[in-house]
Amino acid sequence: MSAADLRALLVADHVTHVPGVYDPASAALAVRAGHRAVHLSGAAIAATMLGRPDLGFGAATQIADRAATLVRALGGMPLLADADIGYDSPDHAVWTALAYQRAGISGLCLDDEEDAGRSAARIVAMAGQVPGVTLVVQARGRDLGATVERCRAYAAAGAHAVLPVIADEADDLGRVRAALPGVPLVVSRSETATGGPRLTDAELAALGVRLVLHPLAAVLAALRAASLVYRAILEEGNAERVDRLPLGAFATLTEQAEASVTAAINRIDT
Repeated sequence: MSAADLRALLVADHVTHVPGVYDPASAALAVRAGHRAVHLSGAAIAATMLGRPDLGFGAATQIADRAATLVRALGGMPLLADADIGYDSPDHAVWTALAYQRAGISGLCLDDEEDAGRSAARIVAMAGQVPGVTLVVQARGRDLGATVERCRAYAAAGAHAVLPVIADEADDLGRVRAALPGVPLVVSRSETATGGPRLTDAELAALGVRLVLHPLAAVLAALRAASLVYRAILEEGNAERVDRLPLGAFATLTEQAEASVTAAINRIDT
């Protein structure tokens, strides 16, 4: 749960893919797959906890509460969590960062707002008063030039990395990279994105990208599988035709989580 581990990924010379998780079981599966960091998105929390769209219904306290339930399954793997609401002022921002840190969250993925100066003030407060949390800040300018200026301001305020929302093509990322040499870039591979072929990891790394977020891929896959199971049970009385996790693998997920906790405790003791 170390922010230092997350920051190490940001200064590496390669891309790290960061999948979304939403509960202890999905977190344990991400560990088992060999990932080095995971992401808890506001959209995943809104869907799985509230059954609602990601329109600000999920409070920061709910994200922190959910994080506290799943970090045990991560065994020390860094967790990056969305911070869309709950930090209207610098003081509120510090409170949110502290609450996230207590829950075991290593980094915040901060949303942007219309007033870039207010966003920068919050970053200054969090970077100064909660230095143990890594700050990844989204930038949403009206065009690429405005986005670059916001990225520059947020990096100067203390952000450890920036996520230029409208920059996902090579030319756009290249402009951001040229304007902010040495500042790690993060991109989000939204499930709704359309366009041409995606950039390869090597191409992204050359453009300064260090993290690629996949916030909803796992939860969408899980919901799709569940919908097929429910349909099969309704139509056939069983779910045998649907590919599912073997029962034995399901049973070991909790064992894996417990082993991760024990290992983390042993590291602290030594």
